[in-house]
Amino acid sequence: MTSNDHDNTTTPGAGATRRTGTASSHGKTILIGEHAVVYGAPALVLPVLDARVVATVTPTDDGAGHHLESAVHTGPLDLAPAAVMPTVTAVTATLRRFGVTDRSFHVRVDSEVPTARGMGSSAAVAAAVTAAVADALDETLDPETHHDLIQECERVAHGRPSGLDARGVVADAPVWFEAGRVEPVELGARFAFVVADTGVPGHTREAVAAVRRRHDADPSTIDGVIERLGDLARRARRTLVDGDAQALGATMDAAHELLTDLDVSSDDLDRLVGAARAAGALGAKLTGGGRGGCVLALAEDTGHADRIAAALRGAGAAATWTTTIGDRA
Repeated sequence: MTSNDHDNTTTPGAGATRRTGTASSHGKTILIGEHAVVYGAPALVLPVLDARVVATVTPTDDGAGHHLESAVHTGPLDLAPAAVMPTVTAVTATLRRFGVTDRSFHVRVDSEVPTARGMGSSAAVAAAVTAAVADALDETLDPETHHDLIQECERVAHGRPSGLDARGVVADAPVWFEAGRVEPVELGARFAFVVADTGVPGHTREAVAAVRRRHDADPSTIDGVIERLGDLARRARRTLVDGDAQALGATMDAAHELLTDLDVSSDDLDRLVGAARAAGALGAKLTGGGRGGCVLALAEDTGHADRIAAALRGAGAAATWTTTIGDRA
């Protein structure tokens, strides 16, 4: 999470400083562990640094009420539709956290993170807005308070969020998520990834429910798949630490096959996975809930990532993003 420069002005006649708050966040994607994490298996989460959310919070006349400007809703905050209630919560919860009841703000959200694609859109918006509101109050959120506020917004959006998205959208490196515990992952090399959007919304709830039905009907088989996905997540973590891109790519390919066995892939996802592999990707898989949404591909380097992204767009991807992690060449 980064904060930008501020615009400090003085309220006429009041002598009070009016501070414009700004903050940013980014998307996230799951490297390994989707669906398995629901059953207690570990997951690896990647930040998608090229898909950004920027929130700008500007003070307005006190008593005028809060105003939201976004792609989903522009107008008074108290007239916002249900789709942006998590954003409303980001504003009101942050003000409540600091005991502020007599201030009004114009909140602008500029988001490059698409909705319903498994990239953490609602969490990314919540992360940026909560931090920007705090910034406008000349306050700083410590990491755990910030996480708690994001989770409060995510409960409005999703009911019982795992916290995985809330961690991923503020991380600048991979995150290991297991049984509610979060650890940063050390990197032994530089890794370049491409995320490609099928253009079809993901159907996470439908996919999770379908896997649950299969688990209820045949627990031993599905538990076996979940266990193998957990093993792949652990193997992927070791490859990141070792800097072994070839082994990581093979792990991603194996995970896609298991997710296909769980019937959470789709023709659109499989087409983009195939296009990435044809372009020389070291590995490629669906990412997120599946049955739509995005794929994740591992490139040899940033130049190769650009070529894979072009191939994916040529194969029908609605959009692509790159994310490069690690400092060592």
